Amino acid sequence: MTNNGSGRNGARGGRAGSRQGFRSRDDKPARSSAPAKQRTSKPVSKAAVSKAAARPAPAPRPKPATEAPRQPTRAQAKAAAQETLATGVQTLTVEPDEADMRIDRFLVARFPQLAFTHIQRIVRKGELRVDGKRAKPNERLVAGQKVRVPPLKLDQPRPVSRSSAKDQDDQEFLKSITLYEDKDVLVINKPMGLAVQGGSGTTRHVDGLLESLRDAEGQKPRLVHRLDKDTAGCLVIAKTRFAASTMAKSFRARTTRKIYWALVAGVPRVRQGRISTYLAKEEGGEGDSRMKVARHGDEGASHALTYYAVVDTAAHKLAWLSLKPVTGRTHQLRAHAAHIGHPIVGDPKYFDIENWELPGGIQNKLHLLARRIVIAHPRTGKPIDVTAPLPPHIQQSFNLLGFDVGRYDPIIDAPEE
Repeated sequence: MTNNGSGRNGARGGRAGSRQGFRSRDDKPARSSAPAKQRTSKPVSKAAVSKAAARPAPAPRPKPATEAPRQPTRAQAKAAAQETLATGVQTLTVEPDEADMRIDRFLVARFPQLAFTHIQRIVRKGELRVDGKRAKPNERLVAGQKVRVPPLKLDQPRPVSRSSAKDQDDQEFLKSITLYEDKDVLVINKPMGLAVQGGSGTTRHVDGLLESLRDAEGQKPRLVHRLDKDTAGCLVIAKTRFAASTMAKSFRARTTRKIYWALVAGVPRVRQGRISTYLAKEEGGEGDSRMKVARHGDEGASHALTYYAVVDTAAHKLAWLSLKPVTGRTHQLRAHAAHIGHPIVGDPKYFDIENWELPGGIQNKLHLLARRIVIAHPRTGKPIDVTAPLPPHIQQSFNLLGFDVGRYDPIIDAPEE
């Protein structure tokens, strides 16, 4: 069968005729190698041909299939960033450096993109198995155990930039206050007024600064103990999971030696002794929480033990104390100093002596310093022994009172038991 060209032309003519005076898009002459005289019934002059040849051919319209991809809108980019990755059932082996980690902390370390609320939910629902048994929320792991993890929804990993000005500033600041560092351990001289962790209205804190030290795997150094916001001095940080687990054991076993210095009001009658009480949280607003001396058996009461010694005195009005806490209760040293009638100078929560005047030249700031810490190295077992310098406000007070930091300290300089 042969094609009837007049039929196609007739159909085209019909469409064109439906709109008088307009040319249909379909009437555009298609590109062809055929001579122009075959596409028109009118003769074409040489001048017209030359003029047409000189006119540049119109650029072809790009087809949709070859169009360049459009940039995503902000909403699309935000949605893409919030996408999650689904995983299947996994069985993980607990490594030696993960031994003694709590099951929830183990998951945090293994899956940095997993929301902590999701971790709590799967633990609470009993979806985790350790060596075939349902894991308990407070269960601690042993090297070699098998942890069966259900399917998870992980946040898409976000690229971490290490070139931001904020990260560089935070790294420089941490470097400026570093007292000791190796591949496992970091000890910093925490300034007074810098919180260890975030809270209501707290945007700058040590835990946040450690974000700038995340490694290529997204792991950041971990806190292994705490200091109050207004307490200055030695703060130990673990740079690896193994160090965190090992040093946490040292703190729990109370084998870590911590020495604090404080300036207190008055002079204790007993120059060297021990303070043993129970402490419980006192009811009050969240921002004004404090500890109170309690009795054994009281709700929330925990035993607290502190050794102390008077290092020097100033006119029977002030005393320099060396303090060695055996336990690590919240505000323990501050509450114990107030309990024996000699609160720490500048303590806004526990200083309760009426009509007591601060000597001239001494700043009304908390005079408490985490002076020295001795802890076994997580790998070698050898002692890491670090001493922090006096912060400016305590140094000023010592200068005014004539205290010599080289003076014999009955606790620091006493032989180990």
